[in-house]
Amino acid sequence: MATGFKFVIADDHPLFRGALKQALEGLGDHIEILETGSFDGVKALMLAHDDIDLLLLDLHMPGASGLSGLIAIKGIESTVPVAVISAYDDVTTIRRALDLGASGFISKSSGVDGIRKGVETILAGGIWTSEEIDLGVEGDPEISDLIQRLQTLTPQQTRVLSMLAEGLLNKQIAYELSVSEATIKAHVSAVLQKLGVDSRTQAVIRLGKIGGDPLVQNT
Repeated sequence: MATGFKFVIADDHPLFRGALKQALEGLGDHIEILETGSFDGVKALMLAHDDIDLLLLDLHMPGASGLSGLIAIKGIESTVPVAVISAYDDVTTIRRALDLGASGFISKSSGVDGIRKGVETILAGGIWTSEEIDLGVEGDPEISDLIQRLQTLTPQQTRVLSMLAEGLLNKQIAYELSVSEATIKAHVSAVLQKLGVDSRTQAVIRLGKIGGDPLVQNT
């Protein structure tokens, strides 16, 4: 394994961040690791650093809810590989994470060696899941349609959608993205059209359907 990687660990449990850090430090020399325990922290790090090699993202931390957090991150930086880290390692969650742009899924039950192997696979350009499993196909037609529609959004449109979900107004989004309010209005119109909805509220509701983990939703 080559040396000189920069990683971001995003998890609100210090002990698990420590385990991830131990796994990553064994990958070679000159390993730089940035840590955060909140979703706002993840977004800030992704915006501040343009040389991140891999983000290890917990699906549940303050400020994020399930897969909606992954969607938001891919809107901020679509080219950085993301390894989703979660205790919810059912097939449905894994498949949806990969469909939404994750480069891998690492279960929190994985040991240091398993984490390291997963990271090495992703850094080499591969896709990683914790074990050989049959991911099957999406069984919920509504979710399948939603994922396909989300895949048609540009990174900027994805980011605008995530900011709508945060409750920001067009003028606030324009300020955050340093563009005109007219540009944001155009993005919002495109998002609504691609999601097949008529209003911002309907778009946020649709996004919310993919936000949580299936096991949580079905209990």
